Amino acid sequence: MSININHFKEILLMRKAELEKILYNISNEINDISKCDIKDEGDFAAASMDSGRDYQIYLNQKKELAEIEEALKRIEEGTYGICEMCDEPIQEERLKIKPYAKYCIICREIIEKEGK
Repeated sequence: MSININHFKEILLMRKAELEKILYNISNEINDISKCDIKDEGDFAAASMDSGRDYQIYLNQKKELAEIEEALKRIEEGTYGICEMCDEPIQEERLKIKPYAKYCIICREIIEKEGK
């Protein structure tokens, strides 16, 4: 199997830039909410829900960004597209869906079963 590494690198770099912009914006929104002059308990509850939801999105996006950075590092090291568990190639179809995948489908399923 021969995958087009440059194609996946381009996809990863575009998503990285997009995530960095999203994280910057969420960070600013959370800071703005914390600076708000909250008048009553209803306002406080609404602001808390918004910032809690924003923070969860922020954490999820930050995790994806870290996975993308790891994938870009694997490209530089020449190990991109190789399963970290079994050292077999990751199918291109899987990389198209999740370009920062570390594991092939079989190993991913094993990890998910062990995690439950």
